[in-house]
Amino acid sequence: MQQSFDITTIIFAALAIFVLFKLRSVLGTKTGNEKPPTDPFSRPQTPPPAASNESATVIRLPGAAQVAAEPVAPPPSSADFYKGLADEGAFTGLDAIRAADPAFDARAFLDGAKSAYEMIVTAFAAGNSNMLRDLLSKEVFDSFAAEIDARQQRGETVEMTFVSIDRARITEAQLRGGTAQISIDFLSKLITATRDRSGTVIDGSAEKVVDVTDLWTFAREVRARDPNWKLVATGASH
Repeated sequence: MQQSFDITTIIFAALAIFVLFKLRSVLGTKTGNEKPPTDPFSRPQTPPPAASNESATVIRLPGAAQVAAEPVAPPPSSADFYKGLADEGAFTGLDAIRAADPAFDARAFLDGAKSAYEMIVTAFAAGNSNMLRDLLSKEVFDSFAAEIDARQQRGETVEMTFVSIDRARITEAQLRGGTAQISIDFLSKLITATRDRSGTVIDGSAEKVVDVTDLWTFAREVRARDPNWKLVATGASH
């Protein structure tokens, strides 16, 4: 009996030691991640500001100060579009034409008008009515053709050398209904001489370069498929 008691005691003692060892291994071992004891009367400490990280994503809450937007360049003004091409008084009309025909470009138009001016002046001097027909309105063509016929009946010929265009500037522009009209002040240099039947120079000079000023008006239907402008009026430049 005494021996049985001793064995039982030893067994329970061993179990107790084993359980205490396990509890200590789980609860009594420090891992380094334990929280410090809390003092309920201490003031909560404000966490230090996080270090700046330029690559971090910042989410702005409603009411937060807004980052200044990049400045937006203002749209180009009429002066920007027509600088060096037109008088200021023509800006409004050019704007109206450009609004009706977004493909309109004042610089391209002026370049085309200078080419047309040289072609018309040269064709008129040579008496080439066929070339003029596609460049002039009916009224202007009839006037030019009548002058060419009268000159031929008198037996006169015109010799002309086109030297240069020294000025071409838009002075007036308007949109009437669906028709755009633009007036251009031209200053050109020509050598021109008119000879009679015998070949004698009766007007101008075969050698002298002269300045010629013209005020021509071109027109085009803005909705027409034909992109070409036609000469609709001529006059002397002021």
